[in-house]
Amino acid sequence: MKIIYQGSPGAYSHLAAELIFPNYEYVPSKTFEECFKLCYENDNYKTIIPVENSIAGRVADIQYLINKYKLQIYAEHFQEIRHNLMALENVKFEDIKSVRSHSQAISQCQKIINQNKLEPIIAADTAGSARYIKENNLKNEAAIASELAARIYNLKILKKNIEDNKGNVTRFLIMGKKASHPEFKDKNYITSCIFKVKNKPAALYKCLGGFATNNVNLSKLESFSDQNSFEQYLFICEMYGHIEDTKIQKSLEELAFHTVSLDILGVYEASPFRKIK
Repeated sequence: MKIIYQGSPGAYSHLAAELIFPNYEYVPSKTFEECFKLCYENDNYKTIIPVENSIAGRVADIQYLINKYKLQIYAEHFQEIRHNLMALENVKFEDIKSVRSHSQAISQCQKIINQNKLEPIIAADTAGSARYIKENNLKNEAAIASELAARIYNLKILKKNIEDNKGNVTRFLIMGKKASHPEFKDKNYITSCIFKVKNKPAALYKCLGGFATNNVNLSKLESFSDQNSFEQYLFICEMYGHIEDTKIQKSLEELAFHTVSLDILGVYEASPFRKIK
């Protein structure tokens, strides 16, 4: 089994993959689309995809790729993001004039950048910034990236945990082509689906009625336009419960009656991070 992730080696997705799938083969890719496409075409691939962040919100375009490829969700993982400032081995913090990283990492580390009057340089990704500094032997520039990136590119961490706000957490989904549902036991589960509403008044209200009637708690309801249209919308919906639970089945039956299309994206155990009571 191969685990594909978006970004350069040392990316936060790579870090999460190592924690979830130790001793697997990890495959970097340039784009999220490539991750989805390879998994769709190969049964021996799984992908780990960031879908939302506690500070920055949802990751752009992922919902469209979920709808396009309809990969199955096997698990979720919540990863605390710890940003580190790193540079070449013989460089001191006082030597640094500029800092390079992904736009979100730059925006999440404004205090240290502003206090030290560093010039921010926006790059494609965090780990790629670390690699760029190493490959170009930049002695007056630092990167913001993970500890894994520092180890891979043999950089020295000048300052650890430089993010402005603690509790910066990214939610990842582990996905693949084959449908696989865990056995229904006395555990906390999440069932994920995607549906398209009818273009009628109160369409969404009717779609959600079954969840209220059957006492099903939704953890996520996210909308996005269908094929660049502002008249038809799709929704990614996540609910607490296993698809074999009677109340989930009744809710989905009611949902299907009021929708144009309905696809199950996966059933998986809820992460302990959620602390469901």
